[in-house]
Formats: sequence, structure tokens, C-alpha cells
Amino acid sequence: MINVTKLYCGRSGQSDPLRYPERRNVKPIAVFNCTARCNLRCVHCYSSSDAAVSAGELSTDQAKQLIDQIADYGCPVLLFSGGEPMLRADLFELIAYAAKCKLRTVLSTNGTRIDPSAAQRLKRFNVSYVGISLDGPEPLHDAFRGRPGSFRDTLNGIANCRAAGLRTGLRCTITRRNCEHIETIFDIAEKNGVGRICFYHLIRTGRATELQEQAITAEQARNALDRIMEKTEQQVAADCVEEVLTVGNHADGPYLLMRLHRMGSTAMAQQAMDLLLRSGGNRVGQNIACISWNGDVFPDQFWRNYPLGNVLQSPFGRIWDNVEDPVLRILRNKDQYKDPKCARCRFFTICKGNYRSLSGRPDLAEWCNEPECYLSEQEISPTSG
Repeated sequence: MINVTKLYCGRSGQSDPLRYPERRNVKPIAVFNCTARCNLRCVHCYSSSDAAVSAGELSTDQAKQLIDQIADYGCPVLLFSGGEPMLRADLFELIAYAAKCKLRTVLSTNGTRIDPSAAQRLKRFNVSYVGISLDGPEPLHDAFRGRPGSFRDTLNGIANCRAAGLRTGLRCTITRRNCEHIETIFDIAEKNGVGRICFYHLIRTGRATELQEQAITAEQARNALDRIMEKTEQQVAADCVEEVLTVGNHADGPYLLMRLHRMGSTAMAQQAMDLLLRSGGNRVGQNIACISWNGDVFPDQFWRNYPLGNVLQSPFGRIWDNVEDPVLRILRNKDQYKDPKCARCRFFTICKGNYRSLSGRPDLAEWCNEPECYLSEQEISPTSG
């Protein structure tokens, strides 16, 4: 994650201790895709979720055993995701159990099923944050989500969370179809009293593999980042935003640095550089882990085709600490396994590249920089500094 409010505007956020740790050997945030079921059918869904009941979903007891394993390993945060986690009948029981295990809990949802009662229960069980997905203005959002009325239902979910006193944020995946609506997302957030926005770069996994033409171009990525930074600066000045982040493409960090240098903000650029170095760039397979509804463990949410192991056969900690796994070895030793473009880049130490295996095979020759780096050869050249 690139924290635009912190790096570009100097405003500290609640999640800074997790994002910029004083020490590097921190335990990962654990994402639990607790169900594959969803009441919507989003065109960019990384887990290809729909209304069908998924086979092999962990039972309540098995899910609690997983929570025990995550807590015992020392993960600081457990994020419940899906599919749509609110469709899981025992969700509140699992959230309450995670709280008893001293885990900070977070919910990632489409928001359509959060009525006032559900919001109050989430608050009562100490959910620390609810991230709600929203793609743009009403017609576009409903088209993305595959159901008329989903935009209004999502706004109602946001309102219910806010009324219950839950910290709430928007999550927006940027594609060619909505990349011109950056300001719209900010406006919706402000109008609905939401102070946190995460902009995700599209990663073509799950149903998003059908959206190859929807991945934004380099020019669109740069334009989107410029507008995110400009709008963030305006809203920080107006004191109506808490955090604005971009997720999934670590070229955003170098791009932000270059913009600060062009503006002559040398001190801010140096502070941003220091924080990016502390963050360590793309740390997929290190700072974030994903456990699927059937117990499979992945390096992050966007790896659906290379399980590292299954928690029904081996404890989470043993799977995550397996130094023999070829994918984990590459992800945790990127200095030795650089993408060719990354090997030429002066920003590698603060970015670490986006390259990942979309084929699911550990052979590095089949990996690609996904999403693509949008920096030019001139910008990444060591002689450009």
C-alpha cells in the first residue's frame, strides 16, 4: 500500500505503525476468504465468487482452529473477506472468537447486507474497520456488480456502519471503465462522511482474467495517480479525509517521489523516501497472507492457483515458515530473483516490483510484472537521479 496522505501530504494515519514498522520481522496480516458465496457477480472479482455454495468451506470449528493458529503465530490483524463474508451464517461467531483471541478484526464487504442490526453487532464485537467496495457513479457501479440497486444498497450499508460508530472506508478497483471517475469516488466518500479510500490497481486473477482489455494503460495509470494526489491534497487541506491509499502497484511510490521532486518539495521527498524504505516495497508473501474458504494458504488474495499448503493438513505457521517452498523463496529474496526491468531500476529498493506468477507455476520464467510497471526506461535509469 502507498499511503498518499502520509507520503505526499505529511498527514499521519491510524495504520502507520503497521505500514512503516520499526522492525522488519513483523508477522503478516491474515486475510481469511471465509466464503466463496456472494450476492453480487462483480466483473473484476479475484475469487470468481457468485451465489453458488462452495464445496469444502471450513466448518465453524475448523474456522476457529484456523483463528487459533493465526493468533498463536502472532498475526496482528485478521481480515474477513469473501466472496461476501456477510453471507457466512457464523460470521459474527467467528469475529467474536477472533476478538477473544486478541486479534484485531477487519471486514471487507460489498456493504449491501449491512443493515442497522448487523452494523451494531459488528461494533459490539469490536470490528476495527469495515472496507466497503464501490466502483464509481450509480450506473457504472451497478453494471460492475451485476445487480441493479447495488449502489443504493451499498450506500445504505455505509450509512449503517457510520451510524453504529464503525470506522468505514471505500475500496475502488481502477479499470479503464472507471479510471475517469477518481473525483467521483472522493465526492461520494465526502458526501457520506467516509474519511478513508483505497484505490486498487486491477490484478487479472479470478473473473478479472476476462478483463484483459480493462487493465489501464501506463498513461491512464499516471493520470489516475496525478488526480488522486491532487484531490488528496485538496481534501487534506479541507480536513475531510483521513487516509488515501493506492494498492497493488508499487510503481506508485517512485511516481509519487518524482512528483515531489518536480515540485521542489525536497524535504517531503526525503521523508517519503525514508518511509518507503522502511515499508520495504512489495512484500507479498511476507507482510500479507491469505487463507481460502477451504483452508488453502496463498501468498496474498490475488494468488488463487498456487496453494502453499492447507491448514487442515498443517498449521498455518508451519506453512508460512516453509523456507523450501519455491514461490516463497522467490518472493522473500527478490534481490536475487529480479524481474529484468526491476534489475535496471534505480527505485528497486523502495518498490521490489509487482511481478507474480499468473500461471501458478513456481518457474520464474513464467512470472510477469502484474500489474505492469508504468514507469519509463528514462525514469528508472540510474543516471536520471
